[in-house]
Amino acid sequence: MSADSQTDPPDRPRHHRLEVAELSKRFGSTRALREVHLQVAPGELHGLVGQNGCGKSTLVKILTGVYSPDPGASIAVDGQQLALPVRPMQQREAGVSVVHQNSGLVDDLTVWENVRLGHYQAGRLSRRINRRQEQRAAEQVLARLGRPLEVGRQVGRLSAEDRAVVAIARAVQDHRPGGGLIVFDESTRALGRQARARFFELVRSLVAEGTSALLISHQLEEVVESTDRVTVLRDGAVVETGLPTSEVDEVSLTRMMLGRHLVTHRRVESQVQDEVVASARGLAVGAVTGLDLDVRRGEILGVTGLIGSGFVEAAEALAGARSACAGTLAVHGRDLALDRRRGCTEEFVDAGVGFVPESRLEAGVAGDLSVVDNLTLPRVRRRGSRLRTGSAWQAEETAVMIAKLDVRPPDPHAPVRTLSGGNQQKVLLAKWLAGAPNLLVLHEPTQAVDVGARHDIIEAIREAARDGCGIIIASIDPVDLAVLCDRVLVFRDGQVAKELSGELEQAAIVHAVFGEGTRPQGKVQEVPQEESQGKGRGD
Repeated sequence: MSADSQTDPPDRPRHHRLEVAELSKRFGSTRALREVHLQVAPGELHGLVGQNGCGKSTLVKILTGVYSPDPGASIAVDGQQLALPVRPMQQREAGVSVVHQNSGLVDDLTVWENVRLGHYQAGRLSRRINRRQEQRAAEQVLARLGRPLEVGRQVGRLSAEDRAVVAIARAVQDHRPGGGLIVFDESTRALGRQARARFFELVRSLVAEGTSALLISHQLEEVVESTDRVTVLRDGAVVETGLPTSEVDEVSLTRMMLGRHLVTHRRVESQVQDEVVASARGLAVGAVTGLDLDVRRGEILGVTGLIGSGFVEAAEALAGARSACAGTLAVHGRDLALDRRRGCTEEFVDAGVGFVPESRLEAGVAGDLSVVDNLTLPRVRRRGSRLRTGSAWQAEETAVMIAKLDVRPPDPHAPVRTLSGGNQQKVLLAKWLAGAPNLLVLHEPTQAVDVGARHDIIEAIREAARDGCGIIIASIDPVDLAVLCDRVLVFRDGQVAKELSGELEQAAIVHAVFGEGTRPQGKVQEVPQEESQGKGRGD
């Protein structure tokens, strides 16, 4: 239901829950936001979409006081103007909170410690924290959400769904019933299909009580399905605001975001060659045992399964990113030590193995280094001195990859941490593509990137396959797997349970992973348990 049709009770002033007007922000010569206007109604779930780099993150940081807007801006909550820059205490008093894409939780702390972090009530004289009182406060807010959890449990041991509940509990604990605004900044990124559905059930229950929510997401499908209205940013400016989502679809939102039509990706002709470029035998890591796997030149092989099934561990081991592994791996005729305790990362780089991890900032790029330093780092040792990295080849290689992947802004000297998530992902992918790898292992390559960046990344992956690179994609996204892969191996309990090939479709992949959904189409090969060890050779 559109928020326009909602009416406030007679005793409630007719104010927007959030009203942003004339909000601009400039960083040097770059104008990140231009006269942004945004209105969120009480009891509304409002979507905010746009390409990476369009200004969404800058807007959130202004709402939370990280950045100060340019003069002339105004921000009001329930009709009350906030002083700018926004102060943390004022933000809390106004009932504005944020749930970030990584949830902002501390894995080593308990549920109650995470919920109450920054909210502890110390004794007036002793300044000591009453643990039982804090635990009760956490239990009360979880009960209010209808999601009781064991408050003494360590957060690092929770499921992604329960972690989201903890993050929401921390966000709403200061809100008066029926009030407040929660900003969800890519908060569904780590949630699977079923957990995501329950996440929105919880959010909807809060919205039904009068709480407002601003959902920032690259998943246009969930924006259309779950929000009441949507606002679209492009190049720092609002191009559409307050559109009822009942009147839009993913295609029209994409066109608004990009200012143009985007060609829908379809399967293309396979580039698989006869030559085997990577061969693993007897791989054992985590729950995975006795895995044999061949990847041919030009082949895009998908590996998937439920969380904990072993597909992620297998992919990371083949990229040289896992310790405590057993088995053998040969890449382009060169034998490599799978166990990092016996080998080293340089051996994998020298053999032409590239790895794009899921956590790009934590494990893929160096955020404080420039685009050029990140992009050329794997080849510095071969092309120059470790101590003297600056040279003409670096500038030339970086310029080519920036143009090829449309990295924005096209500044080779910009620190990578200042780029949007999608452009960080492009730099990470370019780091390996520039070296013409033999084997490229990608873990969720299009996760949390916008439709434009996803288009560029998919095209770059396909071009690498055309050039003869063997590619492994570890993903739970059936769309990426169906569009890109020649084969998909479905893991269950550490073994390859099914192999899909031929004209892959999303329904077939979902059915193979979850055992439910629409009747699969395409070739699905059941792998008997006694034969699952050693499956994946592609022969």
